[in-house]
Amino acid sequence: MKLTKYAHACVALEKNGSRIVLDPGTFTPDAKDAVTGAAAVLITHEHFDHFDDTLLAAALGADPELRVFGPRAVLDKLGGHGGRVRALAAGDTLDVDGFTVAVHGERHATIHTDIPRVDNLGYLIDATLFHPGDAYFVPEVPVATLLLPTSGPWTKLGEAAEYLRAVKPHQVIQIHELMLSDLGQASTRSILAGLTGIEVTLLTPGQNIDL
Repeated sequence: MKLTKYAHACVALEKNGSRIVLDPGTFTPDAKDAVTGAAAVLITHEHFDHFDDTLLAAALGADPELRVFGPRAVLDKLGGHGGRVRALAAGDTLDVDGFTVAVHGERHATIHTDIPRVDNLGYLIDATLFHPGDAYFVPEVPVATLLLPTSGPWTKLGEAAEYLRAVKPHQVIQIHELMLSDLGQASTRSILAGLTGIEVTLLTPGQNIDL
């Protein structure tokens, strides 16, 4: 399986000629390129930096084979499109064009007590790669590759370190990075490695890695 990093929380996964995309939001300038030709899009939650509803509505109209999965809010905003948009919940499993998807977690991490917590789903792909969305949810299964959010109003470096210790992934790839400067990303990577012994891989948009 090949992972291609796009800006912020968006990644594309490819294998055997199939491609799925996770969290193409408005912070991802190349989100349209990522989605075009994909078999499916998985959305972790409804926040605009993860879910560009205008983009996906247009993509669904342009490609009659495209499917979109996410929490109930995604279905509410996009409509059903003849069953091609489907709401998921924690505990669901599905096969998406040869990719197996297990759904974990339920709520977005707390930003502030005055800000409501929306539904947030984490996706374990092929029992290998976990995209947590905006939460430090620990799946009760082994995770080989963890996509780790490193910036945002809800993130905290100490909690991120404890999250890595709890998940114990073999490999960590940074996502959700746009609120950190290059210096901030390097500093975060160094601190996490020092605390956990786990290196964080930093990919720039357009870079890919084989998993």
